[in-house]
Amino acid sequence: MPSRLSFSVILFTLLCLAALSAAQPRMGFAQSGAQITAARVWPARDYTRVTLESRVPIQHKMFSLKDPERLVLDLEGIDITAALTGLADKIAPDDPHVKAVRVGRFKPGTVRLVLDLKAEVKPEAFTLAPIGDYGHRLVLDLYPLVPPDPLLAFLEQIESQRAAAAASPPAEGTAPEVAQTQQPAAAPDKEPARAESRKGRPAPSRFIIVAVDAGHGGEDPGAVGRGGTYEKRITLAIARKLKARIDQEANMRAVLIRDGDYYMPLHMRVQKARRVHADLFVSIHADAFIRPHARGSSVFALSERGATSAAASWLAKRENDADLIGGVNLDVQDPYLKQTLLDLSQTATINDSLKVAKSVLVELGGINTLHKPHVEQAGFAVLKAPDIPSILVETAFISNPQEERKLKDNAYQDKMAEAIFAGIKRYFAKNPPLARERLAQNP
Repeated sequence: MPSRLSFSVILFTLLCLAALSAAQPRMGFAQSGAQITAARVWPARDYTRVTLESRVPIQHKMFSLKDPERLVLDLEGIDITAALTGLADKIAPDDPHVKAVRVGRFKPGTVRLVLDLKAEVKPEAFTLAPIGDYGHRLVLDLYPLVPPDPLLAFLEQIESQRAAAAASPPAEGTAPEVAQTQQPAAAPDKEPARAESRKGRPAPSRFIIVAVDAGHGGEDPGAVGRGGTYEKRITLAIARKLKARIDQEANMRAVLIRDGDYYMPLHMRVQKARRVHADLFVSIHADAFIRPHARGSSVFALSERGATSAAASWLAKRENDADLIGGVNLDVQDPYLKQTLLDLSQTATINDSLKVAKSVLVELGGINTLHKPHVEQAGFAVLKAPDIPSILVETAFISNPQEERKLKDNAYQDKMAEAIFAGIKRYFAKNPPLARERLAQNP
């Protein structure tokens, strides 16, 4: 018969083995660190983005199913986590492309995501290396089969505004026939508009189209102020106010390049501006600097020969790196970012960019300190449209606590939008755009 001591030793040994077994991770790659730590969804009309984040690279396979439309994503060596199961709750009812998401164990070592789609899409899946606060990311972009046409959407906006104006009674004291036949003209600012264009031709009676680009968005928050303010939210708020102010003019209309909280790659911003035949591209930012006391507003244009200051060079690199943070599929090549600057057309465009930048800078000086008293230049990728004057406005330094508070103020945002608009209006009063075949009709 074993002694009571022997039983105690055996029991103690069994308890220790049980404890060690419980402490050991289960067999399989998923418990070696390959877990989804965050899942995000960024819906937009242009495309919907799903991002999965992990501490290690995510191995995946993707394929489509029909009747009904579904997209399947198999994640290899991944365990089911709260971040994954919570993905279903992040699908908004008004998502243009995704109806629902289902997550489940397909087989040992493989988790399957099934995205129920509202229509057939063109999916792109790619991985991103860790950068900033992000770990390894698997990005799934769902593009509509027929991309939205920004020019068509713009024309539809004009038609709806026309219809609304036609339904409204003429202003008191204005003859109806005058109200119906009055042609839009560039409203004079401090200097009257010239009757002729730069090449001696009459100034066309048509809409002046301004592409307004809210910097950053979605995966890329931009700079973050000490009070936790995201640059992407400030830029979208000011961009919307600027668009509203431009649209009040009889002969001007604005198109928002980014109209929600999602990331648009830099080359796509340039493409969208060109597709709507924009006469001007204005990119809105509120950046940070390495020193918190840096302050003031700035306006930048593209440079052919390098930056005009070390700070401008640093800022251009920071803005160009937004694609690394926002997430861009490097397998998709774009001609605008790879092309060499077109000597003649690009030089003429930069000259016009400098003119409008100077005009805007003067107006900004009326509401805020100027970081530099002159327009600066650097190699900003978002300013590389060869045929559209393009400027980048740094409204203020969000890294400066005082300026961060101002940028969050609704009234100050109105002042900023009004100042940018005034500079744009003054530029076009002196430099009316040339006629074009498309969109040349009177509104």
